Amino acid sequence: MVNERMKELGSRRSVIRELFEYGKLRKQEIGEENVFDFSLGNPSVPAPDAVRERLVELLQESDPVKLHGYTSAQGDLGVRQSIADYLNRTYGADLRADCFYLTAGAAASLTVSLTAILNPGDEVILLAPFFPEYRVFVERTGAKVIPVPCGAPDFQPDLQALEDAITKRTRAVLVNSPNNPTGAVLTAGNAKGLSEILRRGSERIGEPIYLIADEPYRELVYGDTEVPYLPNDYENTVVCYSFSKSISLPGERIGYVMVSPRAKDFSDLYAAVCGAGRALGFVCAPTLFQYLIPSVLGMTADLSVYDTNRRLLLESLTAYGFSVVPPKGAFYLFVKAPDGDACAFCERAKAEELLLVPSEDFGCDGYVRISYCVTTEQVERSLPAFQRLARSYGLG
Repeated sequence: MVNERMKELGSRRSVIRELFEYGKLRKQEIGEENVFDFSLGNPSVPAPDAVRERLVELLQESDPVKLHGYTSAQGDLGVRQSIADYLNRTYGADLRADCFYLTAGAAASLTVSLTAILNPGDEVILLAPFFPEYRVFVERTGAKVIPVPCGAPDFQPDLQALEDAITKRTRAVLVNSPNNPTGAVLTAGNAKGLSEILRRGSERIGEPIYLIADEPYRELVYGDTEVPYLPNDYENTVVCYSFSKSISLPGERIGYVMVSPRAKDFSDLYAAVCGAGRALGFVCAPTLFQYLIPSVLGMTADLSVYDTNRRLLLESLTAYGFSVVPPKGAFYLFVKAPDGDACAFCERAKAEELLLVPSEDFGCDGYVRISYCVTTEQVERSLPAFQRLARSYGLG
């Protein structure tokens, strides 16, 4: 007898992964250049040269026993302090090494944080649309997902609806800004409004409501867009961060949990994070990439490529007659299905070899996600297919 829920998850991939696997097979059949795969948020821009150079230095100059050995369960002390120092300089924070738990990427950060906070029967508010795996991560703990829709066209949170959704069982609100799948960035005003609501809610139920900020796209913003640093607005904040997107290291799985030292029960909360890491087997994140972190803090891959792709798709698809949400950050475009049926839209797009992700699994009906972290050449080659797709709906 096995765990039936785990069997179900293992037997059926997410819709994003299903499309990605379909795309790999389709490329074998008709040629990679003939398939326009916009399914997966897998950065196409290489990591900065400094990443390779530092890794070579570490491999050539470091004690191999230390470099490939265990660190402390929560990560190397010096590395954790370097992150604290960087965030203190950048955001005027007051962090220290023991606020951090290094993890194998943002997914581990999220599962560790949610496991640390939640008990069966608790509730977590998710601002919809949201990354589909959030539901998996929350429900694994026995807690319940409470979606609160964000409204078009800007997909900022409906603060009144969020406040109305808070109950005595609410333990956390999970925020992703810049957002996957919309590209929306929480405004400074809404960040402060959210904080005020959570303070009122915490006082009303007599327990802290935690704000979990999932921030793998923090540095991926365009123009003069600024991402509010949520721990400065709200004391009971836990940040989940990954270097996967900012410096194009998705396969290396390195990130961290940051527990705000201003949290009401900081010591208990940090101990619970360490305990959750232990229980889940997420101790000692990959050592080589821990030691890379101090030299890449604040660094990004070449974001101009994503900005070029963003502008090209936004301008072209709008000209073809599609309704598109202008993204402020991340590398996703959210496009409204012309007839409101996202799944039918994606199937029709497949006929043009366009692989787009329907929005239903994101907790929002009637849209598709286009992941534009691909080569600009692919974007340019895909435009005639998008134009034919628009014409099939009588657009343009």
